[in-house]
Amino acid sequence: MLHSNALPELHRLQTLIQQSSHPQLSSRILCSIDDENASWPVYAISLGNPDKTLPSITFVGGIHGLERIGTQVVLAFLETILERLKWDRPLTDVLQLLNIHFIPLVNPVGMLRHTRSNSQGIDLMRNAPIDSDEKTVCLAGGHRLSPLLPWYRGEENQPMQKEAQALSDFVLQELIPNPFSVVLDCHSGFGFHNHIWFPWAKSRLQPIRHLGEIFYLRQLFQQTYPYQNYRFEPQSQHYLTHGDLWDYLYLQSLNSSGIFLPLTLEMGSWRWIRKNPLQLCKIQGLYHPTKPHRVNRVLRGHLVLMDFLIHATASWQHWLEQGERESMYQQAMALWYEK
Repeated sequence: MLHSNALPELHRLQTLIQQSSHPQLSSRILCSIDDENASWPVYAISLGNPDKTLPSITFVGGIHGLERIGTQVVLAFLETILERLKWDRPLTDVLQLLNIHFIPLVNPVGMLRHTRSNSQGIDLMRNAPIDSDEKTVCLAGGHRLSPLLPWYRGEENQPMQKEAQALSDFVLQELIPNPFSVVLDCHSGFGFHNHIWFPWAKSRLQPIRHLGEIFYLRQLFQQTYPYQNYRFEPQSQHYLTHGDLWDYLYLQSLNSSGIFLPLTLEMGSWRWIRKNPLQLCKIQGLYHPTKPHRVNRVLRGHLVLMDFLIHATASWQHWLEQGERESMYQQAMALWYEK
C-alpha cells in the first residue's frame, strides 16, 4: 500500500476503500498533490442515493495538516458506518433518503510535514477569494506577508490552492445543487470546549441568510440530546478571518434554490494540554491528544453528533417547517446578534 509508513491516515483510508464491498460505496480522487517524488491523493468517498433531488451531507477533515485528530474522527465514523451497513437494516433504509460523502484528508502533504499549511506554506482556510468586512485579529485572521508565517493567505489575485479548489469544486457540484445539504468540517486547537461554528467568519454584525435554519438545527440537537456539551454559535463570536473557505462556499450557494449549511467542529484541544502539559514539547501536541485513551475518547465522543446530522439531513423536510423559520430567525438574532 502506498505511503503506509509516512502517512498512516492515508493508508487507513485506502484500506477502507479497497476492502469495502458495499455496492453503494464509491470513491474518487479529487486531486493529487506532488511532493518529494510522490503523489498524494485527496479522496472523496460517497455512500447512499446520488439523486440530486435528495439532501446530502459531507464530513471533512485534515484541512490543516497539524490537526490529525480531525481526519481520525472522520475516518472512525466512516469505519462505523461501513460496519453497521453489514447488519443495520434501518441505516440501509436511511441511505436511500440521502447521499453521504467523506473527505477525510484534504491536506495530505501538510499532515506529512506536520504543518498547518499546505506544501506552498498557504493556510487552506485563509485561501478563498473573500475578505472580512471588519477588522480581523493580527496574523491569525489571514495575511499576505510571507508563507514563512502561519495563517498565510497566498498572493492576491491568484487562483486558490489545488486542495482548496478541489474541495470547492466538489461542494459546488455535489452539495449545493441539492435541496438541502450540510457539511461538518472537523478541526482542533481552540479553547477548552467543543464548538460547532457556522458562518460568517468575516462579520460580527451581519448574520447569514439561513440563520433561522441553523438555529432550528441547533435547537433540535439540544432538545434531542440535552446532555451534550457543544457550544453551537457563530464563529464570529470568537474571531474574524479573511479567506474563509466556508464563507466563500456559503456565498456561492446563495445563487441556488437549495439550503447549504456549513458547520465547523472545533475540538477544544486546550483540555488535552491541561491534562498533559508535556504535549507542548511537540508542535502536534497543540492540536492532537497524545495519550491513547484520550484519542479513543475523542474518536467515540463525536459519533452522536455525526449520526444526528445524518438523520437530521435525511429528515430535513419533516422538521424544518416553513412557518417556523421566521420565529427561529428572530430567536437567533436575539441570542447572537442583538446584544
